[in-house]
Formats: sequence, structure tokens, C-alpha cells
Amino acid sequence: MNKIAIIGAGISGLSMANYLEKYNIDYHIYERRKKDDLAGHGFLLPQEGIEYLSHIVDENTLFKEGNFLKKYIHYSHTGRVISERKLENVFVISRRSLINILSHNIPSDKISYEKTITFCDTKKGKLKYPDGSYINSDIVVVSDGSKSRIRKEIFKNEVMNSVRDNEVVNIIENKEIADRIENNFMKFHHEDGGLTFGILKLSDAKVLWYSQFDSLKYQINEDCSVENLKRYTQKIFADWHPLVSSIVNGSSYENIHLWRVYELEKLNKFHQDNIVFIGDAAHPLIPFTSQGVTSALKDAFILTKLLLEEKNPEEVFRKYEEERKPEIEFHIKNGRTLLEQFLLPLDQQKENILPISYK
Repeated sequence: MNKIAIIGAGISGLSMANYLEKYNIDYHIYERRKKDDLAGHGFLLPQEGIEYLSHIVDENTLFKEGNFLKKYIHYSHTGRVISERKLENVFVISRRSLINILSHNIPSDKISYEKTITFCDTKKGKLKYPDGSYINSDIVVVSDGSKSRIRKEIFKNEVMNSVRDNEVVNIIENKEIADRIENNFMKFHHEDGGLTFGILKLSDAKVLWYSQFDSLKYQINEDCSVENLKRYTQKIFADWHPLVSSIVNGSSYENIHLWRVYELEKLNKFHQDNIVFIGDAAHPLIPFTSQGVTSALKDAFILTKLLLEEKNPEEVFRKYEEERKPEIEFHIKNGRTLLEQFLLPLDQQKENILPISYK
């Protein structure tokens, strides 16, 4: 089997490496960040995502690091219950925990940190270091995120549009609040639409919270400093249900993250020459789908399976795109529908909508 270079050590890159490691396929990961740079907060994993993870990680280890959710409860911003739905095998885990679990199976000599890789279009499908030296690989798996630098270099005419949604994400450690939430996925929605507050219990004392903002109606200042985000968040949720305001006021804001959401106007090909894209680098999904991690895991699983079955990389990539693209387009469509609902006042929204895109 030819040597594979993986660009990016996020969820998709590490998932790919785990599958390749399992089947003894030669690879090396190149990550531009430092080893301990684990920015990010958490993920929802529906049953399908858990199943793909179970192929490469120990389930007992995984389940100790997160939490299964029992119910999705949708509230108005004042606490009026709008709908409830039972959840089947929906799991929540912090990004740090999942990265650590996926990193555990990767030998240290198969991953290089602080390595910024660029694409060289004068040599077909070649990647190189900043010093000009080339990476020795036959296949390149690009998993460098939704704003993939390599994708932009290859598909120079792609159009990436801002989505009418900004998302603020944070974590609070408070056992009393975690006990009140139990194992429910709670989401509060402003009566006028376009502003939500979601709450997910990660562990006995740790709670992930996030807010989605209509970026036209609730404009966040370009100053994204911790203090500015803290002031803005505390002000905007001051008159919400007491649980929401207590979380906002009781949180530490050192690791708060503002996510300005973008999506491709039209999906590119998932491959070019000897380069193939997986995860957000291939198909950025807006957060309303809750399918980012599962889609990345499925990409890695299917790509590895095809590499084992086919000798011709071109045929591998063609079959990979043929299998994955229709499902991704389905999730993109669902995500846009969920975005439209988010923007509407509560009395105009469809009832009992679950904020997870299921195929």
C-alpha cells in the first residue's frame, strides 16, 4: 500500500489515522498547531457516529468521557415548554476528550506538530514544507478544516458565503447546575426568533453551553476579546429564564469561542489528482445539522475501506465521492431548513423539530 500523508490532526484527520493504523496502512500526520492546542468545546454524536467510533476506539473509554442524552426539551426564552422528544443513543463529549482518545492509538513517530504544509501546483499533487522541500507521499488526505487552505489553493474559484448565524460556545463547571439539567438536551429559543441558548451536560460537574445568534439581528462587535464577549452575552441573556442567566453569569470566559459560520456555495469535487478531502475540508456543515463529527468518521471509514479494496487511487477517490456526496448534500439541505426555522418567531416554527439532521 502506498504511503499516505494526512494534513490536519483534528477529528477527521485523527479518525483517518486510526483507521489506517488498524489496517497497517503506512501514513504520517502533519499538524500546524502545537500538540497541546486543543481549542474547541464539544460535539453531539448520534448512534451512527458512535458505531463508526467503536471500530477504532474502546467504547468503555469513550463512554467514560461523555454523556448519553435522554430527552430534547425545547423552551421559549422565558422557560415555557414548547416540545419534548426522547433521544435514542445521542452522545455528547468534549472536543478535548475526543481528541485525546483518538490520539491514544497514534504512535508518536507518525505525527508531526507545528508543520505548516502548502500545495505546489507546479508539481502535480505535491505538498511541501515552508522551506521548499517536498513531502514524500503517494496519496494526500486533506483534513484541515472548513476553511481549508489547501482546498482554496486547488479550487481557486470556490465561493464561501457567511451563514446568517454566529455561535458562541463555552463550558461551565458547576455540579449544582449539572444536576438540574440531568441528562437532557435543553434549548431555549427567543419568542421573536433568531436567538437560542443550548445546554448539554458533559459530565457530573461540567456543562457545555452555546448560543446561536442571527448575525443580522444580533450583531456582535468586531472586537472578539473575552471581555467584550462576556459583556455582550451577559447583557443579551439578562432577562431569560433563571437557569440561562445563572449559567451565563457563573461561567468563566477564558475559553469562550465565537464561531462565525460559513458554507460553500457549491461543493467542490472531493478529490484532485492524488489529493482527497475529508470532513469539513471536503464539506463544511453548518452547526444546525449536528453531523460534523459523524460525517468525518464516515468519510474516514469509507475511504479506508476503498483503499483496501482498490489498487487504483483514482478509482478509490471516484467511488468515495460517489458514495459520500449525496448524503452530504442531504445534510446541507437539512441544515439550511433548520437555519430557516431558527430565524423565525416561535409561533411560526414547525412543531417538534429536532436539531439533528438524520438521513
